[in-house]
Amino acid sequence: MAAFLDSYLNKLVQIMTCDGRQIMGFLEGYDQVTNLIITEARERVFSTQHGVKDVPLGMYVIRGDNVAAVGEVDEELDQRIDFAEVYVPPLGPIWEMQ
Repeated sequence: MAAFLDSYLNKLVQIMTCDGRQIMGFLEGYDQVTNLIITEARERVFSTQHGVKDVPLGMYVIRGDNVAAVGEVDEELDQRIDFAEVYVPPLGPIWEMQ
């Protein structure tokens, strides 16, 4: 996965972690085992009762073994969505750690 991350450097990305969290921010750096450094990070928390909330995290490091997927965010489209009015259940874990 690390090889294709060059095209995402300094761009807004969303990371799905293996425990089901959604982290957004700017990809500042990464290494050969996909450890990610994210600036202006925030966790997007989904809920069926309170809409979607963004929780600011600041600079954030995500261990490579906890990265399930990484994708670039279309900032213009993301800003047009009123996430406070989106009511969806959170994702569960992608896999269970034992």
